[in-house]
Amino acid sequence: MEEDFDVTSLAAYLHLTPEQIRKMASRDRLPGRRVGGKWRFSRAEIHQWFEKKIGASDEQGLTEVEKVLYRNPSNEPVLEPRISELLLPETTYVPFLARTKSSVIKNICDLTAETGRLWDPSKMAEALVSREELHPTALGNGVALLHPRRPLPSIMGDPFLALGITTSGIPFGGPRGCLTDVFFLIGSTSEAVHLKVLARLSRLIQQSEWLMELRESGSSADAWQIVSDGDNRID
Repeated sequence: MEEDFDVTSLAAYLHLTPEQIRKMASRDRLPGRRVGGKWRFSRAEIHQWFEKKIGASDEQGLTEVEKVLYRNPSNEPVLEPRISELLLPETTYVPFLARTKSSVIKNICDLTAETGRLWDPSKMAEALVSREELHPTALGNGVALLHPRRPLPSIMGDPFLALGITTSGIPFGGPRGCLTDVFFLIGSTSEAVHLKVLARLSRLIQQSEWLMELRESGSSADAWQIVSDGDNRID
């Protein structure tokens, strides 16, 4: 288990001053608690806070988030997950055969398991359902970023992405009742990997022209190539 942040270490992690961290915490803008009169911050809660921040950010904001996530003061090797490497042609499903929320979750887990990237599709599906009940992952642009509340490294060898595109929209809990037809499944082995993948993928799906091109792809191979090309362009 990773140790909690204190004020100093969280300030360094977020590129802020200790005083800014104290003010944000005291105003409930950061999830923290006082222990013996000193602020402590759970790494898991900070990662959840980051996830919400990613979801509310525009392109410029996501770029700034990525700078924080990829900061490496120790100069140790850092995993830099790329969408084009995590998503494989065999984990890209066009057309994706599902008509209900439950069948989306079950089918994308089962199909990914057939490739060997996911070892326990039932456990992943159960975790996805729990996450959706907590807060839907469907966005207003018709994309859902499916992921469990916590990484599940015990049921996969390496981080992965899967993509399914249905022929028509499905009610999936999107804002204002909007339908969803593009489904990404994010399989991460750690909170840090998950946040990096989520931030990069969020940058990609904000591009409306790219998203339209993806929806018009006629095959799994075409969709994978569109994702790969789009990922390479946002460097």
